Amino acid sequence: MSEATDLFRASRDQLLDWYGDHGSAVDGFRFPEMPSPFNWVCDWFDAVADGNDARALVVVEEDGSSTAHTFAELRERSRAVSAWLADLGVRRGDSVIVMLGNRVELWESMLAIMRLGAVVMPTTTAVGPAELVDRIERGDARHVIVDAADVDKFDDVPGDYTRVSVGAVPSDAWHTFADGYDVDGSGVGHPGTSPEDRLLLYFTSGTTSRPKLVEHTQVSYPVGHLSTMFWLGVRPGDVHLNISSAGWAKHAWSCFFAPWIAEATIVVLNYARFDPQTLLRQLREQEVTTFCAPPTVWRMLIKSDLSGGSGSLRELIGAGEPLNPEVIAQVQQHWGMTLRDGYGQTEMTAAIGNTPGSPVKPGSMGRPLPGIPVVLVDPLSGSRMDGEGEGEICLDLEGPLGRPLPLMTAYQGDPERDAEAMAGGCYHTGDLAARDAEGYITYVGRTDDVFKASDYKISPFELESVLIEHPAVAEAAIVPAPDEVRLAVPKAYVSLAAGHEPSPELAQQILAFARDNLAPYLRIRRLEFAVLPKTISGKIRRVELRGLEDDAAADGVRRDAEYRYEDFPELRS
Repeated sequence: MSEATDLFRASRDQLLDWYGDHGSAVDGFRFPEMPSPFNWVCDWFDAVADGNDARALVVVEEDGSSTAHTFAELRERSRAVSAWLADLGVRRGDSVIVMLGNRVELWESMLAIMRLGAVVMPTTTAVGPAELVDRIERGDARHVIVDAADVDKFDDVPGDYTRVSVGAVPSDAWHTFADGYDVDGSGVGHPGTSPEDRLLLYFTSGTTSRPKLVEHTQVSYPVGHLSTMFWLGVRPGDVHLNISSAGWAKHAWSCFFAPWIAEATIVVLNYARFDPQTLLRQLREQEVTTFCAPPTVWRMLIKSDLSGGSGSLRELIGAGEPLNPEVIAQVQQHWGMTLRDGYGQTEMTAAIGNTPGSPVKPGSMGRPLPGIPVVLVDPLSGSRMDGEGEGEICLDLEGPLGRPLPLMTAYQGDPERDAEAMAGGCYHTGDLAARDAEGYITYVGRTDDVFKASDYKISPFELESVLIEHPAVAEAAIVPAPDEVRLAVPKAYVSLAAGHEPSPELAQQILAFARDNLAPYLRIRRLEFAVLPKTISGKIRRVELRGLEDDAAADGVRRDAEYRYEDFPELRS
């Protein structure tokens, strides 16, 4: 064992010992200062995997079949692929686009690239040629590893880069990934990477503008996700399943780093289409103990049949967007278990969370996690806030803990945006939250999503949480609709649950439901049934909906499909 292995294990075991004791973990934990050289694959994964025949990864296919891969198997196969990639010209510091779905080659690629000291650029299979051109240019990608089904996208992507296909393709321009298994990888050693060396380049999902390019180091995610492991509650021998699309940061959080830090088994579903009942069946058949999914999935699950029970589940977690209290209540009612929320970004690891064994306040994201210096900052004055109050979630860059280890280095190629994000001795997340007397933090909204109506501040999330309690509402997005009298009024864009169709009668019912469950100043004044626009990572693009409202107001017209509160005199009774 290397010094780095021992140091990392000691920190990991500290947090495992504090399972269920949030206060002691926050008071006592500090991220380890890793020595140089350090490489998480060589110094941790390989050490854990050596001779280890426990399951590391289980891939479940759409037909219900599954394939299990042990730690030892993934170690040897990824070493062989490392040697093969090196023969193809992959060098330390090179950026490599990995554009694969939930298949074993994704994990083998990431391990192999990291082991060489090269840089992984995870990329969703949903992107097209235009996005790929941007990613290759801004990320200076020199190699790509792509599913055979997507190689045609690169026909219109210029550049001198190595092309590797997972699956054979009829083209001499592409190397076949499976050839790497036949190479002797025993000679692949430690790349000599330093903790500050680049490891990952992530593009954000771009809900409001061009995607940002986020740089992480050899420690910021591999070591920083100790906080994520503690929040998830995943432990050695656990079976962890996370619903997240490959190519996004949350996939690395819960389908790569955190479970393998804990020496747990990762289960992934290689499905083209999500089906709630199939997911529930796999949770039970695979004896999953810890399960994490975004609120969209949880909302679909609670509208499904949960009568089959929770199986072997011990930990239930929501991530990606804030959890609505109604979803938490429904899961508690059906399974008698508490669904826990948390908070983080592509730019960092998990920073805030309801941790195992701690009291959970429905609607709250929890409290700052061990080693993460969360502060709230007044968005107007820029001053840091003590005690209760509402402000922007920030990370303290200059406090007793120093610069947070899990935080990105910078936004690459965007010094203005980077300077704005790191202003005033803090990293600014752009998210607003309220903190109560016990330190619990509740999401309010994005700084650019919160708006005023009749001089009252409106948090879209608060209104959306009420709307989805209506049985006909699957998802909702609240945006400001310009109004001559009130400046703006809350408008709901509503996506309906299965079995419900748009109609004036249903619009009236939903508006009445909102009236009965919201304070008068929060009343939803307009409603439109719609398919909600989303980023390719699944987050609602409220900026598009706000644009529709602004365009209608500029043209002095009412949107054709819009229902208004005043359309229904019965609502005033």
